[in-house]
Formats: sequence, C-alpha cells, structure tokens
Amino acid sequence: MKKSKLLVSLLLSVAMLATTACGGNKLPEGPAGTPTPSNQSSTDTTPATKSTPTPTATPEPQKTAADLFTKGTSLRLACGYNSAKTGLTFSADVAKDGITLPDGKTYHTGDLKPTWVEVQNILGIKIEDKYQGNSATNEFKYWNTHLYDVDMLTGNAGTLTEYGNNGALVNLADYFDVMPSFKAYLDANPIVRLSITGSTTGANKGAVYFAPYFDGVNDIERMPLMRADWVEKLLDGSGKFTAKTSKNVNKAVYTPYMPTSGKVTVDVVKADGSGAEKVTKNYDEARNIVEKMNQALSAGTLTGVDAVNMLRDYIDKAYNGYYGTKRSDLFLGQNAAWDADELVALLRCVVANPQTLNGTDSIQGIFSREDANNQRRVDMYKLAGILFGVRGLESRADYLFVGTDGQLHDARLEEDTYVALERMHALAEEGLISESFINSSDEKSTTMLENDLGFMSYDYNQTQTAYNKTKLNQNGQTGEKYIAAMVPVARWYDGTDANGVYMRFTESWRSVKTDAWAISIEGVAGNEDKLYAALALIDYAYSEKGQILMSYGPDAFIKTKADGSYETFMFNGKEMPVITDATYEALWNLAGGSYTDFARQYLGSTLSFVKSQAFEYQCTHEVGREGASKISTAIALGTIKHPELAVTSNPWYTSVPTVLPNTTVETTKLNELTEITNSGSGYFGTGKKQQNLLVDIIAKGYTGDITNRAAAVKTLNETWNGKIFITLKQSAWKRLVDFYNSDIANK
Repeated sequence: MKKSKLLVSLLLSVAMLATTACGGNKLPEGPAGTPTPSNQSSTDTTPATKSTPTPTATPEPQKTAADLFTKGTSLRLACGYNSAKTGLTFSADVAKDGITLPDGKTYHTGDLKPTWVEVQNILGIKIEDKYQGNSATNEFKYWNTHLYDVDMLTGNAGTLTEYGNNGALVNLADYFDVMPSFKAYLDANPIVRLSITGSTTGANKGAVYFAPYFDGVNDIERMPLMRADWVEKLLDGSGKFTAKTSKNVNKAVYTPYMPTSGKVTVDVVKADGSGAEKVTKNYDEARNIVEKMNQALSAGTLTGVDAVNMLRDYIDKAYNGYYGTKRSDLFLGQNAAWDADELVALLRCVVANPQTLNGTDSIQGIFSREDANNQRRVDMYKLAGILFGVRGLESRADYLFVGTDGQLHDARLEEDTYVALERMHALAEEGLISESFINSSDEKSTTMLENDLGFMSYDYNQTQTAYNKTKLNQNGQTGEKYIAAMVPVARWYDGTDANGVYMRFTESWRSVKTDAWAISIEGVAGNEDKLYAALALIDYAYSEKGQILMSYGPDAFIKTKADGSYETFMFNGKEMPVITDATYEALWNLAGGSYTDFARQYLGSTLSFVKSQAFEYQCTHEVGREGASKISTAIALGTIKHPELAVTSNPWYTSVPTVLPNTTVETTKLNELTEITNSGSGYFGTGKKQQNLLVDIIAKGYTGDITNRAAAVKTLNETWNGKIFITLKQSAWKRLVDFYNSDIANK
C-alpha cells in the first residue's frame, strides 16, 4: 500500500537522522514498509574483512566506493538530459535501422550508448535504463511517488535539495571518504561546493544530495555574434562610403548611454594579442555618436549612407586613428572597444542599408535563436545586462547577485534593470530588434542566417557559428561570416569607484547547472552493493579519466599515439585529447555540426557531471574558433572580467551559488510566491511557453498596471512579494557564508 507523502517524508527523515555523519559505514535505510524491488538482494554483501597485515607490510590503501560493491551489480537509472533522444540508450528515431559509429560498432534501438557501455565495463556494473525521456524536472515528478523503483534519477537541483532535506535522497557528504575524486573536485571549487550544499544547520549540516552538472566550467558561456562581413563592408576602407540606394534611418528613440563629453579610457588587448594596452574614447573631439545622429534626425532626415559616413568619421576622431581604415576592428578585432552607443549607431547603419548588405529591402538587427520561444527570447534581456552594466540578468540563480555590501540583491527589484529594459525597448521602437521578436512570431536563427535576414544575436558560439558551414555558404556564396564579437564596454559599479568603472564584464560565466543526478534512498535501501555502485559511478565521473569519458565518450573516438596515450592540444592552459577525424566527420554528418546533439544523442556523453569545452572547441567552425580565441585572450589578460567560482575579497565578483540551502519552511513560503518565482504561472518564467515580464517590456514596453519603472519596482516589491523573496534568499545566503567560513575556508 502506498503511504501518504507526509508519512513517507517523516519516516525518511528519521532514517536519515540515523545515518552516521562521517563516512560511508552505514547503509541508508528505507522507510518502514518500503517495497523491496524484485532484483534487489536483501543479503549482506559487505566484503569480508582482510586479515591483519604483518608489521612489515605496507598499510592497505584507503578503499573507495569502487572497492565496496560486488561486480555485476545492477543499477536502475532514470537519468538523461531532456528527451528520449538524450538518454542512456538509443531511441528509435536516432538509431533507426541500426547506426554505425566511428568506433566501428553498430547500435540499435534500446542499446546503451558508447559512453555507458564503457561505464559498465570500467566499473563492473549493469545498467538498467529506466529513463522516461523527460526534462529533469518532469523526470523527477514521474518518479517521486515511487522512488523505490529507481536507484539513481535526474532532477532539478532545487527539487533534489528539497527532497534530500526531507530524507528521500542519499546525503553524498556522508560518503566523501570513499569518493576521493568527487571530494577533490569540490575542494578545488568552493562555489561549486556551496551551490550543492543542501543544509547549513542541524543534523544535515553540509549535506549534499546531488552530483552537479557543468556544461563547461569556469569559462564564458554566451557572447555577442555579428555578421562580420557586413560590418567590414560598411566601415572599412578609405574615402567615403557610397551606395546606389539606401533607406533613411527610421527615427531617434534611443538616447546616449555613454558620456557626451570628456574622455573615457578602457583596457583592451593589443591587436596582435601580445598584451594589454589602454585606448581612449575622446568625446570632446568626436562627440557621442548617438547624440550626433539624433540631432541630425531632429533636423531632418538621415540616410543610411550618411549614417555610415558619420559613424566612420566618429571612429576616426574618437579613437584618434587607432583603428586606421579597418574600423570594423572596433567591434570585431582583438583590440575591440565598442560600447552600447556605438552598437546602436552600427545597427542603424545596418538596417538602413539592406540593398548594400543583402540585396533586399529589409534587414533585421538583433534577433534571438527562436523569436517565438520564451526560452530563447530571454537572451534579449541578458544582452541588455552586458550592454548597460546591470548585474543579475544572467545570474546562475534566479536574478540574484552579490553586491559590494556582501548581501544578495535581486535584479528585478533594482531600478537600473528597468532603465536597461527601456533602452532595449527604444531599440525595438526604432526597428533595430527583429519584428519577429517583437511580435513573438516563429522565426529562427537558421532562417535569419540562411536568408541573410538578421545581423546579430547573443548566444552560444559553437552552435550558432556552425551556420558558417551549414547555412551561410550553402549557395556557393563567399565572404559571409558570422562571428563572435568582443564583450562590450559598459559602466559597472563594482565598488572600486563611486562613479563606476568603464570596463568589460560578463556575468555569463559557466558554473553549476540546475539539472543533476541523485541517489534514491528507497531504491538502494537494504543493498550496499547498489549504494556503493551508485557512489562509485558519481566518483568516477569526477576523476580525470571520468571527465574525459563524460565529455568525449570512449577512447575509440579519441586520437591515440603508438604507445596508447592521447594526442593532445592546449586548451585553457591544459593538455586535452584530440578527437579522431572520423568523429569530427560523424558529428557533421549526423548532427549538422552540433557538438551537444552529437554527444548526447549518439555518444551518450554530456548528459551530466563535468563537460569539458575542449571537445566542443574542436568541433567549432573555424570562424567560431577565431572569435572565441580573441575573447579567450582578453579573459586571460584580464580585460574581460567575470564572476569567480570562489568567495572573493570583493564580494561583487563572487558567483552566486546555483542553489541556496533554504529550510523546508522557507522553501514552502517561496513556493507560495508564484508571481515572482519561476513556477510557470508567474511573470518571470524562462520556459518555452511561459511569460516573462522583462522580455515583454523589451518587446512592447510597459503595459497594464505597470506603467513605468517606479510602478514595476513597487509592484515587484510589494504586490508580488519581492521583499519577502529576497529576505528568504538572503537568510539562506547568510547561513551559507557562515558555513563556508566555519567549515570550509579554514580546512
């Protein structure tokens, strides 16, 4: 008979309190009456104690989880990424009638993917695939009333923490002594440890209920992407820009963000990448380009040709000839120094010169990957964050960031956020954001690029620059180039100067994702083999070899030398394996150049744990690598700053943990704040068909009761309980910092 959720929760909590707090010596017990799966042994399979060594013998090494279970143990895994295609086994629409991969093997529907065949072989386990093909959130919902039917499962980090605190999931921290690779990884990355800490007080203090997933770690995530060939065509060369025909610049709604007088000095990378230098924007000499264009528009018309020449003249004067006749380097060069105002001026030039650029009567300025999909539309306010110096719009958790005061702040409750959104809406009113975004109509980056319709987006480099091979040149055209542009200069208030600092900063920094894997207490209850096998799987995934397997797949997909060692290349200062030519060819043939689709659908890698960007980098189109390498150089030289995966001396640079350890009472209260949480029914959803107020303001402006920024801040704080939300989050953050200072920092 099924027990009520409350009874199960209480019984599970009692079981967890009985578990020893240090070390993997006590098996988690399921609640009384929990059904025992038919394939689960109830016998004690603890390895026999070895005889005492002689006094001269070398002490026996510390056993790990991999040493503590019987080989051949079966694990029931309800784990995958987000669909039937991205599970542990091949789905029919991927395998079809049988698919042969670069390892020379042919796989059929229902077969384990190569990565998981290798996991079985290395660990000596047998995997039983229970995955239902859902997103992490929905997969956990499917199993949460009968967790005794699975040993490991996928879930959302916040939900896993909640269920872990209620006693449903194994506390991995109890077994750190038999998980040396996992523990070492957490010790080296303090913010990761804090991001997965489920409780900071009481009997479960320091609990960890899931193994974190990294879609790359400690690296930039999204970046601006532009049609470089269009920028070069408009800005480069001697003399005046000419065109047989152009449109008029639409109208002036956007007003200057950068100064209109004086000078601003910023750090850039030298053109050859050899070091950093300073570049000055001289507004006394050149004036602000937006101000100049706006004044011209107020006096009459401004043609696309005139706008281009005005921008060319501005670049020459503002930078004192620094860029020479290759003015496009202001945006695309290793020494790029562009800001929001200069981008707006460029967008006006692009949209007003369609005949020159694509031979039609229309070009769209900024677009999202899928203009009708809210999951992608939210990238527009993330772009607003880096353009106008607003923290929290690309946070790892909700819209939270750590202020210079060390306290948590919510971008939705800050007036600066709405100023930035108003600026983006001004671009929409000027026609500089795609019509399909404004109207939420079905237009994608594929057709935007394939048909030369769109100029730029803010997205992932590898997946989007792949169109340089698959779309941009499909008709034999040459010179088309969609490339990552340098992060813009903006004024950021990091506490080092009361007036702010003009610098490059990106909040799009890779850390713990919200999807993760956990171990079901009811699933492994009464069976040490299952428990330690599951722990061993997690621990191996964070070892050096395990991280390669979870990124690259098995060695058959990697180039090796005569002695069996890997062929390597330097990536982010570390030697990483090189994929085989056959692997690269298969990626393009089977997945159109998308690394993540190939890895998840065919190899079974990058479904969780640690994904290195090294494989993805090799699969990136040469144009994508060109842009990414410039950004990487700027990050290495310190001219692009970012959050740190550590508790920093200046708290403003501390990355917010992905999950905060709110108590059960606090979580219950937070779940009641449906207007402000990402519940799907609120105003800040990030799912495909959800609503997001910040997106709506960019597209349509203020509507309904929210008529201006003051009304937005007031409504968020008072009517939608923003004050309560940030208070509850701050309580958890304070406890987490206290836990860090007392239990982690000095150990």
